Amino acid sequence: MPDKLDAYRRKRSADRTAEPVPAEGPPPHGNDDTFVIQEHHARRLHWDFRLERDGVLVSWALPKGLPDDPKKNHLAVHTEDHPLEYADFAGEIAKGEYGGGTVEIWDRGTYECEKWTDREVKVVLHGTNGDRSQGRFVLIGTGENWLIHRMDYSPDEAESGEQTTAAKKSPKKASAKKASASKSSAKKSSASTTSTSGRKSTATSTAGSEPLPELVRPMLATLGELPPSRDDEKFGYEMKWDGLRAVAYADGTKVRLKTRNDLDVTSTYPELADLQESLGSLPAVLDGEIVAFDEKTGRISFAALQRRMHVRDAAQVRRLRERSPVTYLIFDLLHLDGRSTVDLAYEQRRELLESLELRGPHWDTPPYVRGGGQDLMAESKKQALEGVLAKRLTSRYEPGRRSRDWIKVKHARTQEVVVGGWQPGKGRREGTIGSLLLGVPGPEGLEYVGQVGTGFTDDMLADLADRTRRIQRRTSPFAGTMPAKDSRDAHWVTPKLVGEVRFAEWTRDGRLRHPAWRGLRPDKAPDDVVRES
Repeated sequence: MPDKLDAYRRKRSADRTAEPVPAEGPPPHGNDDTFVIQEHHARRLHWDFRLERDGVLVSWALPKGLPDDPKKNHLAVHTEDHPLEYADFAGEIAKGEYGGGTVEIWDRGTYECEKWTDREVKVVLHGTNGDRSQGRFVLIGTGENWLIHRMDYSPDEAESGEQTTAAKKSPKKASAKKASASKSSAKKSSASTTSTSGRKSTATSTAGSEPLPELVRPMLATLGELPPSRDDEKFGYEMKWDGLRAVAYADGTKVRLKTRNDLDVTSTYPELADLQESLGSLPAVLDGEIVAFDEKTGRISFAALQRRMHVRDAAQVRRLRERSPVTYLIFDLLHLDGRSTVDLAYEQRRELLESLELRGPHWDTPPYVRGGGQDLMAESKKQALEGVLAKRLTSRYEPGRRSRDWIKVKHARTQEVVVGGWQPGKGRREGTIGSLLLGVPGPEGLEYVGQVGTGFTDDMLADLADRTRRIQRRTSPFAGTMPAKDSRDAHWVTPKLVGEVRFAEWTRDGRLRHPAWRGLRPDKAPDDVVRES
């Protein structure tokens, strides 16, 4: 009789791995009713699904875990049989060994076998970790690989042992199947307790699972210089993307997008809806930047994004989606698998984020580098990007706060501004806006910082004329006295519009020198604007 564990033994050495490696011999006899699902943080995160059968654990690797929705099947890669002792294994497989990484028990329990053939395995799972894996599943061979399908069978029926063909749909959504904060929390402590940033490394109750948050405001960076060379290795460096900051809330079925000032822009960028497909049934909250590309140069262009930022009409959105598609560049992970990750260190959050491999037609996870800030700064200039972000590797995520643990380093100076009025144009600009009167919030109110009359396109001027007409007022919104030449013939507006300018420097009296308009920032609220030194 062939040795069912021959392939397993050939891939492992008992001297080098913590995994059980039983001696050759006949397999033990069991009840053929045990199952285990192990979360495996190897080179790529996946879930190992194992069913006891004829003295071994027949195994499949599930890249996206168990399917949550009967309408969606997940890939199942048939792997070598494992020994029965593996059902209790949780720990570290040494780096360099086969399957090197962390193994955790995600759920375990018993199963009832309804059908078992070479190309179809149908089982009813009775897990011990809440309703994570309760229900009826079928594995279907499709040639080289298999698919796993969740049948319409509820946890309530699984608990009672009932099996009916008219099974009701599960009243609860099963827990997500992607990476969790448990990997990082396990590194911090071997204790069995857990916090909002981590999960126990063995199967436990899901009572502590947190619902997906309705709102997590983005953490903000402070303008500054690159860290000194002695601290270079203490920071992770990312490119600074010239786009629209957005937090993505993926609830396992759909994705919702919110800007920095809580504006829902999901319908503005419909091409990002399929991001949930990359996550499988995983609930997660992601932080990133929506960018667009110049048609001629192929480079990221804030001007190209401007065409999309203010559009709400569905027909126009569809047209612009074809002409100016956007990409969501993901750089942080704030919530995952029922657990907040904001208390994890930046380096740990990035490790979890990258294990999700979120790359698709309209989204990507650009890499970060540890140390090497000067080199990345030079590369960002070569690519005509804004600069870099230096993020302290040990920093936690501070929602809604501007922190010195994150430093933005720019090649050119830009400043967010609040529009407080405008002056009429002359010559070619007669009959429309000649310049905008700008301010920055200060201790006494809106402080006047100058006017900008360059950098506008005709479309921008038409849009600004329409917007300012709707918020006009009789009095100046600026605190203090303005220069007479700037207030002459001025049309005042309620300070609701936020924009951005590029400029040379601040003058001694606090004015912008040589500003040029870059565009409106609907993702920013006036109260978010600060003077950047």
